Amino acid sequence: MMELAQANWPLLVAALVIGLLVAWWIFVAMRRTKVDTDTSDVLDEGKGPANRNQALIDAPAAAEAPPAVPEPTAAAAEPAKVAAVESEADDLTRIKGVGPKLKTLLISLGVTKFDQIANWTDAEIDNIDAQLGRFEGRIRRDNWMDQAKFLAADDTAGYEDKFGKL
Repeated sequence: MMELAQANWPLLVAALVIGLLVAWWIFVAMRRTKVDTDTSDVLDEGKGPANRNQALIDAPAAAEAPPAVPEPTAAAAEPAKVAAVESEADDLTRIKGVGPKLKTLLISLGVTKFDQIANWTDAEIDNIDAQLGRFEGRIRRDNWMDQAKFLAADDTAGYEDKFGKL
């Protein structure tokens, strides 16, 4: 057997090299996918409208009903009334996690005092939270009820001990 290998070693090496090349071609070269990219822009001359995901456009509306949007209160409808309500309201921005936009949204929902927030029930929290849009979840995450209890009682020292400086 050894004599046969010594006599035909160039053929064995050639067969091995050919086998490796065929294996590489099958496993590596065939896996390359060709990607055609369209670098043109919708604004180019002669280009049609932008392609949209037709599956999303054609999806039945019954599959996912849009969330109920609450009707804006009278305070949200008239800026003059909002300003009047804000002058009588507590400064809700003292609650950590409530900024100017969220304050305006809360006032439009009829929330103007720390006492109101401090006395919310779970059902009221869920109701208000559902109307906060992109701020949803902030009430429980930022613990507004506990903050409002301290602020309603005008307990600045207790507030700062638990939540930090105002």
